Amino acid sequence: MLDYRITRLAGTAFAVLALSACAGAKYRPVADTPVRIGPAYTIRGTTYVPAASPAYDAIGYASWYGGESGNRTANGEQFRPGWITAAHTTLPLPTYVEVTALDTGRRIIVRVNDRGPFARGRVIDLSRGAAEELGMKAQGHAAVRVRRVEPSEKDRERLRKGKPAASLAAVPERELQRLRAQLPAQGR
Repeated sequence: MLDYRITRLAGTAFAVLALSACAGAKYRPVADTPVRIGPAYTIRGTTYVPAASPAYDAIGYASWYGGESGNRTANGEQFRPGWITAAHTTLPLPTYVEVTALDTGRRIIVRVNDRGPFARGRVIDLSRGAAEELGMKAQGHAAVRVRRVEPSEKDRERLRKGKPAASLAAVPERELQRLRAQLPAQGR
């Protein structure tokens, strides 16, 4: 009788492990390699051409998303709304960007691992966690500067684990005024 219970328990444990391995196999592990650029694609009549863009620096509007928990991101990772991630139409996946809120000067480092936003005037879609870190979650959208950066390995590791990177000093008001003057009028 004891042998039967042990065999049954071992069989159940094996089945649970096998099923969890299958469930986890549908997502790519969170890693910085390989970096994927991907082919051109068209959404709602607009064609986007992903490119390396090492000097990417744009001013526009950010929005945030978070209801897609558990979905697969464009680079195959599991979307986790509380993590500090984002979607961008053309940057390689993954890419790290510094996002500055132009109303407050607050800056954060974000890991781009998905495609979007596909709304006119939006330069980036932030996860709920990134929007909270930037202080824009309640607004729903905000004027931002998005600049590609190469963070330290320590910050990369923190972001790959869903934690925020080290805090950055706020942008001085004089610089914010200069950046706001470049802001496109549309996009809100």
